[in-house]
Amino acid sequence: MEADIIARTGQLGRGGWAAVLDDMRPGMRWLGESRLQINVHDRPPQDISSAQLLFLPVTPRPCWVTWDDRGHYAVVYSCAGALAESGRPAAPRALGALLGPARAGVLVLLDTPKSTSHLVALTGQGLGSVGRHLKILLDAGLVGRRRSGRSVLYYRTPAGDVLVAAPGGGG
Repeated sequence: MEADIIARTGQLGRGGWAAVLDDMRPGMRWLGESRLQINVHDRPPQDISSAQLLFLPVTPRPCWVTWDDRGHYAVVYSCAGALAESGRPAAPRALGALLGPARAGVLVLLDTPKSTSHLVALTGQGLGSVGRHLKILLDAGLVGRRRSGRSVLYYRTPAGDVLVAAPGGGG
């Protein structure tokens, strides 16, 4: 869920609520003026201004909307974000030769902010190993960090971006 929150927050910053809601489920889109279309069916709109609307990320692909008689509504949607994505390329050999393959892999994954636990899940490395790689990359000025609630998120700095984008670097 943390990966989904990070991904959706990025969408919110780039394109507002429309960017977040428009790709949550097929047929759902933000209409503006506090209006949300949840499907493509031609039915009269419902006023749910006094209701509670929950967003529930799940890992399977099906998406649905649910509600009860007490005014609780929920949009159940597929997770977005780094832990939900697959098929990421490995770190390029040249970058791996410079930094070591495991550390290069961590640097490449930081194209979007990620917590240490995300990096552990994505790389399969132990927490201590990922922590050491992050410390070295941080000391070298290739990554930065910032607090997001109770998590610390790591991200590539412009210097890290240049290194990854260099010929043979992988970007």
